[in-house]
Amino acid sequence: MKLKGIVPRTWKIIKRVFLILFVAQLLYIVMLRWVNPPVTMTMIGSWFSLIGTDKSFHRDYVDLGEMSQHVKLAVIASEDQLFPDHDGFDFKSIEKALKHNQKSKKIRGASTISQQVAKNVFLWQGRSWVRKGLEVYFTFMIELCWSKKRILEMYLNVAETGEGIFGVEAAAQAYYKKPASHLNREEAAMIAACLPNPVKYTVNPPARITAWRQKRILQQMRNIAGDPDIAELITAPKADKLSSKEADK
Repeated sequence: MKLKGIVPRTWKIIKRVFLILFVAQLLYIVMLRWVNPPVTMTMIGSWFSLIGTDKSFHRDYVDLGEMSQHVKLAVIASEDQLFPDHDGFDFKSIEKALKHNQKSKKIRGASTISQQVAKNVFLWQGRSWVRKGLEVYFTFMIELCWSKKRILEMYLNVAETGEGIFGVEAAAQAYYKKPASHLNREEAAMIAACLPNPVKYTVNPPARITAWRQKRILQQMRNIAGDPDIAELITAPKADKLSSKEADK
């Protein structure tokens, strides 16, 4: 009799805990539409990995308007050229990646900027079906609750841009001793080039693969610069407008 009574009570507690957790994460997602996350699991892991080394942790959150249009364009050109048009998932790229991964040992990803934000802000690094399932959920939720500009802003603030370096502002300061608002095309493309593997694809000094990727990104930036949806997305407030001199760089 006692066992029969324990099971319903335990199940009731479990359901209550899950309900509390669900509401809490939902409120957190909505809150992050306006508030930057205090920390992410990736940042915590990076911080621990730097203990005992001569390297330090760098992270700086800045508004989208405090970032050069070049760096916004470079990241879209590098990571997700369909970002303004999709609802979080690029199914054609996913299909191509699946076909490639069946034939090659070298795994190719197809994550959109939205998916990377979901992973970087709410989850942990690594490959597992559980994490991938949660990534799908959080991607759907941020596309539902946030604007595209907010998703891009979040990505540019939390993406790892070097060992212990997070966000384009920290990267600009670390590599070029200037704020992200002053990055030119070449500098922005170099930072974007490191994103797939920021520890291996070093920016300063630039690894060979980073320099190679930079050239490709610069070409893609020229190709997509005239897209009206992308132009609208990267257009910044008055404080971030490019001068004619900067635009010619």
